[in-house]
Parts: sequence; structure tokens; C-alpha cells
Amino acid sequence: MVKRGLVFGVSAYLVWGVLPVFWKWLQEVDAFEILAHRFIWSLVFLAGIITWRRGWDRIRVLPGRTIARLFFAGLLLSVNWATYIWAVNSDHIVEASLGYFINPLLHVVLGVVVLRERLEPGQWLAVAIAACGVAYMTIRVGSLPWIALVLAGTFGVYALLKKQLTTVGPIESLTVEVSLVFVPALIYLGILAAGGDGSFGAAGPRITFLLALTGVATATPLVLFGAAAHRIELSTIGIIQYIAPTLQFLIGVFVYSEAVTADELIGFVLVWIGLAVFTTHGVLRFRRSQPEPALV
Repeated sequence: MVKRGLVFGVSAYLVWGVLPVFWKWLQEVDAFEILAHRFIWSLVFLAGIITWRRGWDRIRVLPGRTIARLFFAGLLLSVNWATYIWAVNSDHIVEASLGYFINPLLHVVLGVVVLRERLEPGQWLAVAIAACGVAYMTIRVGSLPWIALVLAGTFGVYALLKKQLTTVGPIESLTVEVSLVFVPALIYLGILAAGGDGSFGAAGPRITFLLALTGVATATPLVLFGAAAHRIELSTIGIIQYIAPTLQFLIGVFVYSEAVTADELIGFVLVWIGLAVFTTHGVLRFRRSQPEPALV
């Protein structure tokens, strides 16, 4: 079960790592219009899966308390998606990647505070070093890296909710999350179309196809992530999560030539050191937990 969880988790973060390229293809479309299409087409994609799996009965019996928590999860996704799309298409991929570098360590803190997961001194040291990196950038650059903090905070709490909702399957929970904001998204797109400002069908077949594809691009890594969250600890998710921001950072710098100042780089390096300390500690702890091989 744990091995499958790791496969799901690594796959999710690999997809997330290269998604900036996809959103850049939609750069001419307003971020909120893309967001609305993400919800619409994600629901279409997920509804097809639910129908194929005959899972609608599992959704109909969900209690009101669970629906309320999924609604909150959907709101967190809305803020996270809108912020990320705007950041990518406004040439802030590097700062967005910082948010997802911070996220693994935020998962650790949430795991300790809310889920009572225990950390050892080496893990606390990793969190402290990364926090120093963010503080350094804030002081030296002169502004709070708000994009990074919004992305880290919203997805960190979202991951915590997914971890706690163990009675709902990952596909079913995501379907409910996006369906709860489906109507507002549809109304928004209808208003755009009525005013002649919509891109779907009006900006050419390429943009129309890409907008329809946002459902697959959005739902696939989230389903994989949901499957991983049910199978492995939140702190383990934190270890593998830096795959995505590493790819995003490299894409931002080497593919889209985003500038990184010396102060920003120092802050990134501190965050990376914190991640390295945390990962090394996790690997060593895993090795210590393995049983000794039997003597022949």
C-alpha cells in the first residue's frame, strides 16, 4: 500500500512540475477565464470516470459535514489555481515554485500541530532553516513573497483536509469539490460569451482545444495526489513534494528566462538546504526502521 502511494505521489508531482508549460500556451486567455474552464472541464472528465466506475451512489450518501469540508476544499483549490495561473502567465514561475518548495515543510508543521505527528530535532532544524530563507528574501528583497505564501498555505491546508477525509475516495471527493463551484464558473463563462469576451470557440481551434484539455491537466495530478494522501504519511508527502517546484524553477529560469536576483537565490538556497536536511533525515530514519536481514 505504501509503495503504491509513493508511485501515485511521485507521478502527481512530476505532472505538476511540467504544467507551467501548458498554462503558458494559454497565456493570451485571462486567468479567471482559465480557472472557470478548469472547473467545468474537470467536472466533465471526473463525471466520466465516476460513471464508468459506477460511483455516484457513494457520493449521494455523503453526510452534510463531509460535503461542507469538501466545499471548503473547493474554495482553497479556487484560490490556489487562480493564483498559480496568474503567476505563471505574469512571468512569476520562479516565485510560484518557491511556494511549492515551502509547502513540504508546511505539511510537516501542519502534521505536527493538527495530526499530532512527531518530529525529531533534525526535522525541526530543516523547518527553521527554510523559514530563515523566506525571512531573508522578505527583508532583502523588500516585499513579502505573497504568491509563494498563498500557494503554500492554500495547498497545505487542502492536503490536510484530504488526509483527514479518509472515508471518501480521491476521485469522489475531487468530483464533489469541483461540482460545488461548477455553477458559478458556468455563469461566469456565460457572461463572458454573452458579452463577446469569451475565448472558447472564438480564439481559434488551438485555444479552444487547450481550454477543453484543462480538465485532464487539472484532474489527473489531483486524483494521483488524493490516492497518495490516503496511503502515506503527510510528512512523507512533504519529502517527495519538492519534485514539482524543482522542475518549475528550472523551467522558469532556463525555458522562460526569468531573472533571479542574488538575494532571491540566497533565500532559495536556504530553503533547499532545509529540504536537503529534512530529506536526509527522513531517509536515515527509514533505514533505521527496516528490520535487520536474517543471518543464514
